[in-house]
Amino acid sequence: MIAVALTLGAVIGSFLNVVILRLPKGQSLVRPASHCGSCGKPIRWFDNLPVLSFLWLRGRCRHCEARISWRYPVIETATALLFALTYCHLGWGLELAGAWLLLAVLVAIAVIDLEHQIIPDAISLPAVAAGLALSFVTPSRSWIDSLLGIAVGGGIPFAVIVLSRGGMGGGDIRLGAVIGAFLGWKLAALSFFLAVVFGGGVATALLIAGRRGRKDRIPFGPFLAWSAVMSLFWGNAALRWYWSGFAP
Repeated sequence: MIAVALTLGAVIGSFLNVVILRLPKGQSLVRPASHCGSCGKPIRWFDNLPVLSFLWLRGRCRHCEARISWRYPVIETATALLFALTYCHLGWGLELAGAWLLLAVLVAIAVIDLEHQIIPDAISLPAVAAGLALSFVTPSRSWIDSLLGIAVGGGIPFAVIVLSRGGMGGGDIRLGAVIGAFLGWKLAALSFFLAVVFGGGVATALLIAGRRGRKDRIPFGPFLAWSAVMSLFWGNAALRWYWSGFAP
């Protein structure tokens, strides 16, 4: 079953590479078929196997020998590992399907925001609707918790934007709503808190190292996405530990 999860995750990761490459450019996700970005030659199915084809071709196009970006096997491997870990954490069921969908959305959004500093509505808005719909059939959270999660997850970034007169973008609001729809309001709040901690730490390190200036923008989406992954795996345990200090 772990092998099945790994294989499915690698296949989904391969599709996410297409989404990450084409969606920000407004291109179709279906046509044209996969092709080399340098010579334009179509990629045959046996050269399009997740991770394996990259290793077999030694990271180069079969036709023109152009280098293939390391991003492709990295995303495929990361998605495969996340899918397998989530299976080990949740087991088979509707909860797992919802978690896999959330992870796929988070991976795509994190990389797109990191590269282009945008969070596409074409991903986030359908994901909010899917998360709310799943709350009606999954036992871990009610639809009320999902609605509150959307309000809290999107409301906290909105409040930050209003109070700071900027500082975040509208995409962060929608990403917060996605996390809340899938994880509920408690884990949405925890995810935002963790994202601020991680993002602040990285920003401070970049400033000290001279890699960024005080006015340079740093995308918040990757930190929020990573924090949501941590909340998915360990958020409930962390909240129980925290509240046990007030009510032993």
